[in-house]
Amino acid sequence: MHIVLELIATSGEDCAVIEREGGDRIELCSALALGGLTPSAALVQRARAATHLPIMMMLRPREGGFCYSADEFAQMALDLKFGLAVGVDGFVFGCLNPDGSIDVQRTAHLVELAKGAQTVFHRAFDVTPDPAAALEALISLSVTRVLTSGGRPSALEGAERIRQLTAQANGRIEILAGAGVRSDHVAELVRLTGVRQVHASASRMQIDASTRANLALNFGGVATAQGVGHRTVDAEQVRVLRRALSELI
Repeated sequence: MHIVLELIATSGEDCAVIEREGGDRIELCSALALGGLTPSAALVQRARAATHLPIMMMLRPREGGFCYSADEFAQMALDLKFGLAVGVDGFVFGCLNPDGSIDVQRTAHLVELAKGAQTVFHRAFDVTPDPAAALEALISLSVTRVLTSGGRPSALEGAERIRQLTAQANGRIEILAGAGVRSDHVAELVRLTGVRQVHASASRMQIDASTRANLALNFGGVATAQGVGHRTVDAEQVRVLRRALSELI
């Protein structure tokens, strides 16, 4: 039984490591500390050149919620068209109404613009007030898959709801379990939920010592005595996750 392992990349180097260590698919974004934002044009091109794996490009113009202005949504549509032009395989997005329900019109528009490329409704799904109804809405729109933690901070905590969603989906839409997924519990997560694909960051902190002389100033990242840290993929974590999933029967 092959369980698809999707991993987050924020650089071309990340993409190369993920492919080398056994990942199956990449979610490409920037600003992971903000929950992941749309990657730059240069990053998308560097990523595409770095790997043969399928790349799912994030479409998220800002941090915060998922009810976008007309200008923000127009930006998402332009980013999608750019991604198609440079050969990404799919797009990750989430559009909600002010009440948290699925914005059907905008979701349908992005699916149409994708022209058959994969479409992934991200964890905006986890704040919808009626997950069962939200899932049916996404199925009706022919969205490829939904990324969910079952409405909880981690997928393991939300395992029961993910199991319910998997049963409800019944093959009509893919369910991708993600948030806080680690090698020490990924086998249990698969067993409890019945999912056939998981999403993880598998990251470590990379220290950039350039601001060390004045740590009183904050430019984002994690401040340490050695300098500010930023996220990068951890080859060992990817390797161990792949091994744990490969041992499932």
